[in-house]
Amino acid sequence: MMYRYVVRLLLPALIGWVTLTAAAAPRVNHVVVISLDGGKPAVIQESKMPNLQAVLAEGAHTWEARTIFPSKTLPSHTSMLTGVGPAKHHVSWNSWQPERGVVTVPTVFALAKAAGFSTAMFVGKEKFRHLVQPGTVDDFVFPATNSAIVTKTVGDSPAKDDEPTVLAKFLAPHAAAYLKEKKPVLCFIHFTDPDDVGHLFGWGSPEQQKAFADLDAALGIILQAIREAGMAGDTVVLVSADHGGHRKTHGLDIPEDMIIPWIAWGKGVKQGFTITAPVTTYDTAATVLWLLDLPRPADWDGQPVISAFQ
Repeated sequence: MMYRYVVRLLLPALIGWVTLTAAAAPRVNHVVVISLDGGKPAVIQESKMPNLQAVLAEGAHTWEARTIFPSKTLPSHTSMLTGVGPAKHHVSWNSWQPERGVVTVPTVFALAKAAGFSTAMFVGKEKFRHLVQPGTVDDFVFPATNSAIVTKTVGDSPAKDDEPTVLAKFLAPHAAAYLKEKKPVLCFIHFTDPDDVGHLFGWGSPEQQKAFADLDAALGIILQAIREAGMAGDTVVLVSADHGGHRKTHGLDIPEDMIIPWIAWGKGVKQGFTITAPVTTYDTAATVLWLLDLPRPADWDGQPVISAFQ
């Protein structure tokens, strides 16, 4: 397949470039990126999330970050993890379509792996396989045996899609055990509950607020694992989202769908700090590279959110 052939051509050159140019003096030894699928800031702030509140008190945040358009899960996460917008990564679809292969621009996992760092992904939706370029992710975990089908509409399309999804209460233990055993340098964790429930009952519904509370319990499991692994003093956790939502959908270029949270916690993060600089979802990947002291590709749209750090 041409898509896969292009990736095979690009990755060896990428690995050589990172090996030659990386400074290899990371600011932290571990970065954990946690995505709250459908994490609309207004609903998060109305939900019971004590673990997230503790992260906010001890870290830096903005409730005014922006995702990309279209504000859909796969295109947005692709920007979050490649540092570029859709015009460059060309991922416009939003479902697992194996025939499309994997994204052809370098992911943050590719850059980290090329520098010799360990990487892992724990996801609640199988379509994230489109981000797993060959040889770039040590372990990709989508626990399909724990999945259930959610029927949803996205954007203004009347079409309904059935999608397998894994709730945070099932995914978090897998990720926690891995963090304690493997201590990866870069780990991505995707919690899907708010999006699933938002499509069923609506954004801001009591059911979705309960989903955020369930997600918060999963976040607590991850934070406890980081502490038990002895990583807390040398880790930065970045918490964000792919999109918000309105009524029972998302995907439009409106504030309800486009505004997302962006939160940093851990080593070197300013405590109780409100980020006032503009933040876009592709800044997450750039911040990961900055924390690991890896060179940022010249054509990236993302910039590290340096103001959040001491």
